[in-house]
Amino acid sequence: MKERLIVAAISVPGLFIVLFFLPAYAFAILIALLCAVCAYELQVAADGSGNEGLGKPRTRDTDSKSDRANPRVSIYAVIAAVLIPVGAFFDISRLVFPAVTLVLMSLVFAEAFVVFGTERQISFTRILIALFGGALIPLMLSTLISLRNMPEGRLFALLPIISAFITDAGAYFGGVLFGKKRGFMMLSPTKTVEGFIGGFVLGMVSIIIYGIILIFTTNHGVIFWVLALYGLIGAAFTELGDLAFSLVKRECGIKDFGHLLPGHGGLLDRFDSMVFAAPGIYLLIALIPAIIVS
Repeated sequence: MKERLIVAAISVPGLFIVLFFLPAYAFAILIALLCAVCAYELQVAADGSGNEGLGKPRTRDTDSKSDRANPRVSIYAVIAAVLIPVGAFFDISRLVFPAVTLVLMSLVFAEAFVVFGTERQISFTRILIALFGGALIPLMLSTLISLRNMPEGRLFALLPIISAFITDAGAYFGGVLFGKKRGFMMLSPTKTVEGFIGGFVLGMVSIIIYGIILIFTTNHGVIFWVLALYGLIGAAFTELGDLAFSLVKRECGIKDFGHLLPGHGGLLDRFDSMVFAAPGIYLLIALIPAIIVS
């Protein structure tokens, strides 16, 4: 727990500084780097060899050379993961995302054609992993940049960050302090029903408190029942994202996606829930505004 708190004490203020005190392109660069690392961690995780002492996935042979990551495929995914957030920053996602995804898909399939029938054959699962890490995850996380690009965008971009981080914290501490009834034993033995409830409650309360802070520190209007909806749905997507990537880790036979953040694992372990929460709240903001910019 000590390591988790130290990482949080450093990373959260750092993220706040980048979002509020540095130019918009600094935040875009940060998200692009985050997407690149997440794409890489996912490719490595698919080998099923990222953590010692864990059982191999039952659904495939992780020792087969044909199911190991092709280095060029991993590079393609990482480059694509950088370009998609750049497109969001320049507000040309409608062009950049299909173009980058098309090129990525073409290159990955071309690599698969060349080695088909050999011991280095690239499986269809491996192709989907490259597309998921190189295109879909960056697309979801790029909604943070789209929020930042809005008028008063700093305030909007902070919403999914608060929702995901506080919900995660509420679920963790709720489980540690009160957890008794296990929730999804096969996916994540440490997750409890009490933890899930704690995450929902703290996630919603944090968004409401954020709205109160805005009332006293800005001239913007706040519709609190809509903000409560943000908190509820944001917490639901956060919990769903955490479980979804727990499933991915189980399939890959690993405990964490990496070791970059002590006490958390890799960057994808820390931002997995954001993959779901950020686009979910982005859609809510676009459809039902809760903060009225004056």
